[in-house]
Amino acid sequence: MSQRAYNELWADLQLELSRLLEEELPDEPLRPEKDRVVFFQRVAIFYVRYLQIFRKLEEIYDQVVHPQKRRLIRAILDGVIGRLLELKNEMVEKEFSEYHYMDDILYDLNLIPADLEIPIPRYFITECSKEFHERKAMLTDILKMVEVSERLEPLMVEEMSPEEAIKIIQIAERARQGRLRAKLNEESRNMNRMYKTKDPGAADIESAAICIQKVWRGYVQRKRTKIDREEEMIFLGMAMDPKYKVPSSAEIGARATEVFNWNRQQEHEEDYQKAIVAITKQLLDVEGHDMSNTMKDQIRQWFIECRDATGSFPDYPDEEDGGSALIFVEKNPKQLKEEIAAKEEDDSKNKPKKKEEKKKGKTDTEEEEEGLKMLPSAFLSDLEVGNKTYEDFWQNRNESKNFVQHHDPELIKEEMRKVIEAEIRPQVDVQMRQELAEWKLAVDKDKGGKAKGNAKKTKGSKGGKNKKDKDLTADRTLESLCQELVEQGLLKKPNNVALQDYLGDYSYIGSKLMENGIEPTPSLSDVRQVLTLYGILPLGSQVVHEKAPLIKAILLTGPTGVGKKMLVHAICQETGANLFDLSPLNTAGKYPGKSGLAMMLHMVFKVARLLPPSVIWIGDAEKMFYKKVPKKDKELEPKRLKKDLPKSLKLIKGEDRVLIVGTTRDPLSADIKSLCKTYSKILLIPKPNYGSRCILWKQLITKQGGEVTKALDLSSLAHISDGYTPGHMVQVVQSVVTKRRVLQQAKRPLTASEFVPPLAKIDPVLKGEEEALKNWYAKTPLGKKRIKAASGKEEEATDKKKNAKKKKGKK
Repeated sequence: MSQRAYNELWADLQLELSRLLEEELPDEPLRPEKDRVVFFQRVAIFYVRYLQIFRKLEEIYDQVVHPQKRRLIRAILDGVIGRLLELKNEMVEKEFSEYHYMDDILYDLNLIPADLEIPIPRYFITECSKEFHERKAMLTDILKMVEVSERLEPLMVEEMSPEEAIKIIQIAERARQGRLRAKLNEESRNMNRMYKTKDPGAADIESAAICIQKVWRGYVQRKRTKIDREEEMIFLGMAMDPKYKVPSSAEIGARATEVFNWNRQQEHEEDYQKAIVAITKQLLDVEGHDMSNTMKDQIRQWFIECRDATGSFPDYPDEEDGGSALIFVEKNPKQLKEEIAAKEEDDSKNKPKKKEEKKKGKTDTEEEEEGLKMLPSAFLSDLEVGNKTYEDFWQNRNESKNFVQHHDPELIKEEMRKVIEAEIRPQVDVQMRQELAEWKLAVDKDKGGKAKGNAKKTKGSKGGKNKKDKDLTADRTLESLCQELVEQGLLKKPNNVALQDYLGDYSYIGSKLMENGIEPTPSLSDVRQVLTLYGILPLGSQVVHEKAPLIKAILLTGPTGVGKKMLVHAICQETGANLFDLSPLNTAGKYPGKSGLAMMLHMVFKVARLLPPSVIWIGDAEKMFYKKVPKKDKELEPKRLKKDLPKSLKLIKGEDRVLIVGTTRDPLSADIKSLCKTYSKILLIPKPNYGSRCILWKQLITKQGGEVTKALDLSSLAHISDGYTPGHMVQVVQSVVTKRRVLQQAKRPLTASEFVPPLAKIDPVLKGEEEALKNWYAKTPLGKKRIKAASGKEEEATDKKKNAKKKKGKK
C-alpha cells in the first residue's frame, strides 16, 4: 500500500473512533442498566469495535513514514490499547469470568474469529531506546561469559574396571562381525539368483507383458482419477489451487514495500531529530529574549491587578505548584490568590476529610446506584485529545506537495516554543520573585511577609519525614548485580518462542452454550488472547502500564503439558523482557538465612525495575503456600518466600513494568487464601478441545518434517487423543516422525495408526483431575462471585415462575 492509502485508512479509523467516543461520552449520561446481560453485551460490542481499530491502527503505525504523524498515531494507539484493557476489566467484573464468548457478536457485526485475534504491536521490540539495547547487550555478554566458564570446567571421567572395558569391546566386535556376515550372505543369495534364471518361453513372455500392461494401465487410471478429483475439489472451493500456495509477485512486492518503508522511517526520524535541534537553537536566538520580556510584563501586570483587586501584593506561586505557569490560567487575580491561600490551609485538613469522603462514597453508591454503570476511564480523555489534534492539524491538511512525507517545520516551531517557554520560565520566576520582594519592601513593609515565609519553610520541612526503603546494594553497579544473578541462575535467557506458536482453535458455540445454562470450556485460543491482554500489552508500553488497571501477578494453573512454561517464555520474547527465576527448586540452597533472602529479593526486584520490562517466574508456585510440606520437599525450604514475596509485591507501582507469573499443576495442595492474595489473576488452562487438537497434530507433524497427506486421518487422530495435552502430542510426534521416517514418506506416507502405540503409553488427563481443578477454581474469589451470580439468576427465575403460578390461581 502507498502512503496515501494508509492516510485514507487512518482517516476512516479516526471517523470510527470519533463515533465511538460520542457513544461513550454522550451529552447526557446514560442511565444505570439493571440487566447484567444487556450491560455485558454493550461493553462487549465496544470491546470488539475498539479491537478492530487497534488491529488496523497498529498496521498503519508500522508503515507510515511521516515522523509527526507517527507520534500522534502512537499516542492514539496507546490510548486504544489502554481503553481495550479497561473494557476487558469491566467485562471480568460484570460477568465474573476471565474468558468471554462473543460468537453472537461476531455474527451481528459480520466478522470472523480471526478478527478477534489481538495483535502484538511490532514497536514493542523495534522502537526500544538506546539504553534498552545497551542493557540487553550487557546481559547477553554476561550470559556468554557464564556459559564459557561452565564449558571450561574440567570433565570428570568415571573410572571403569578392566572387566567392564573388555565387555564393551566384545559387544562392539561381535556387532561388527555380525554385520559382515549379513553382508556376505546377501551377496551369496544374489549370486545364486543369477545362476538359477532360465531362458523364458513365448507363453511366459506374453503373460509377463499382460501383467505389466495391467499394472501400468491401473497406475495411469488411478493417476488420472486423482487429478480429476483434485480439479473437482478446487472447482468446488474445497481445496486450494497449487499456484496460490507459492507467494505471488504481488505478495513479494508488498513485503519489499514494507521493508522499504521501515528504512524510510529511520531516515525521516533522523532528519526530524536534526530539524528539532536546529529549529530550537534558531528560536532561542531569535525569540528567546522576546519571550522572556513578554513573560515579565505579564507577571508585572498580574502583580498590579492583584494589588488593585485585594489591596496587597500576592505571594508568588512555588516551583512545586508550577511557578508562574499558574498565573496564566484563565482566572482573575482575586480567584488565583484565594486558590493559592486555600491550598496552603487545606494541606493539614485533607487527610481526615478524605477518609470521611470514602465512607460517605460507599454508602451513597449503595443507596443511589441501583443498576450497572461503566467505570471511570483514564484513556478516554487522551483519545479525545488525540482525535481533536487530528481534526485540527491533519484532517483537512493539503499534502499534495509533500509526496515524500517529510516533517513539517511549522509544527516543530509550535511545539518547540512551548518547550522553550518551559525552559525560560524558571529563570524568569527567579528574577520576578526577587522583584516582587523588592516591591513588597517598598510598599507593604507593615504586613509581616517574613513571618509567612518562615511558616512556609516549616511546612516544607515537615514533608521531608517520609521514610525511604534502604538500598542494600547502593555501592554496587548494575553490571555486577546482573552478573551475580546470572551466576546464581536467577537471571536466565528466555527461550525463542512466539505466542503464535501456542496453537489453538476458537470457541465457536460458547455463547450458545451459556444461553442453555452450560458452562463452556475455554479453548487454547482464549488463553492466548487473555494472556496477551494481561501480560504482553501492559508490559510493552510504559504509558499503558501506568494508566491501565494494574496487574502485578498472574497464576497459570492446569495439568502437566498444557504449555504454562511456554507461555512465560512467550511473554518475555514478545516484549523483550528479562526472565528472573524464583522457583523453589531454583532458589534452594542459595542466599541462606533471613539476611540472604532479603538480599536475593532486593537484587532481583532492583534489577527488574532498572531493566524494564521484566518477568519474574515462580514455577511450582503451590510449594510456596503448602498446607503441609511433604518430606521430599523439606530440603528445598519451599515456604521461605511466603512472607517476604508479598511485601516486595506491594512495592511494585504503575511506573514499574514488572510482572510476576506463577505456574502450578497442583494448586489443591496449597493454602488457597494466601495463594489468591498473592496472585490477583488466576487463569485455568484446560486441555485442548477437538478443533485445537486437529490444528496441533497438523502443525506439529509439519514442523517435525512430516507431510500431512490423505493417508493420515487427522480427524480420527484428534478424536482418539481426547484427554491428552499439547505436551503429550509433542512427545508422540517426536518419537514417530524421526529423520529416518521422514526419508521414507515418499514410498510410505504417514498414517494415524503409527501414532496410536506411543500415545497409548502416556497417561491422559483423567476427568477426575480435571473436575478437581474446576472445583478448586470455584473456590477462588472470582469463582465464588460467578457461582453467587448464577445462583441469584436461578432464584430470580424460580420467583418469576411462582408469581406466574399465583396469578393463574387467582384467575
